[in-house]
Amino acid sequence: MKIVVTGHAGYIGPVMVPVLRSAGHEVVGLDTFLFEGCTLGPVGPQVPAIRKDIRDVRAADLEGFDAVVHLAALSNDPLGNVNKETTYEVNHRATVHVAAEARRAGVQRFVFASSCSLYGAADGDAMLDETAAFNPVTPYGESKIRSEQDLLRLADDRFSPSFMRCATAYGFSPHLRADIVVNNLVGYAHARGEVLIKSDGTPWRPLVHIEDISRAFLAVLEAPREKVHGQAFNVGADEENYQIRDVASIVQEVVPGSRVVYAPGGAPDLRNYRVSFAKIRGSLGFTTRWNVRRGAEELYRAYREAGLTFEDFQNKFVRLSWLRALQEQGRLDANLRWR
Repeated sequence: MKIVVTGHAGYIGPVMVPVLRSAGHEVVGLDTFLFEGCTLGPVGPQVPAIRKDIRDVRAADLEGFDAVVHLAALSNDPLGNVNKETTYEVNHRATVHVAAEARRAGVQRFVFASSCSLYGAADGDAMLDETAAFNPVTPYGESKIRSEQDLLRLADDRFSPSFMRCATAYGFSPHLRADIVVNNLVGYAHARGEVLIKSDGTPWRPLVHIEDISRAFLAVLEAPREKVHGQAFNVGADEENYQIRDVASIVQEVVPGSRVVYAPGGAPDLRNYRVSFAKIRGSLGFTTRWNVRRGAEELYRAYREAGLTFEDFQNKFVRLSWLRALQEQGRLDANLRWR
């Protein structure tokens, strides 16, 4: 299969692309390379890439491909809250635009990186499956709902979208993100000796390693069309639903000499949900290989080996900080387009 991976130079892409290639697929990337300098350690073999903003993609860019894996997005709740309109422009309207152009180009499969964040504020005791009500609390979560709804309208006998509602990602990538919970907790513990909890620690959150996300996308790409056409799949494992305070305890055990600290004024996080992953396991036989403890160990080892500093952790690998720096340098405009 010949596959375009949008956002291949982001956080998940450098892990997903080798997974797809190892399975025998031909991969071409498509990225605007906003985070080209956000690297920690060697990136590995590169694939051919189209350097383009997804807002500018045309059918001609996608001709001859069998599938599009659409990772590209502004993947950060604080960023979405600061710039809501650009979040909707990139995460929703540009997603639908890419899909429409792919359909026009004759691409048959479109695998969309959605998110469990669309469940938002839920009863923490309920296990939410793919039929659960949406209750997003951020523009990021809302953008995923709008995208799924509009992508489904494009589905027909020739164009088959699937929606991957990923749990909160974690794990090492050469294009590291420090602004997601497990990566963040391990980073603080490594750099400062403190496992810093920014809420009251009670919210539930499903967590999934980016290698498992990559394997789930592969499973959908290779599944019979009738099993995945127009279908949403929660991506993760039932046993990997955690309260944040329990994640912090794991990190404290993994990072020697660290201690759990609560940020002053930390209130309950509105994002509170537990998720069922029975559908992807039952329909596709997909199961995860990672758990949070093993992922925290991987991250701690990578941070030590790379000599990660607190300054880089806070600035280079926090998406909002990095983009603001590019804007201050005059390299990006207010709509996150290169000048």
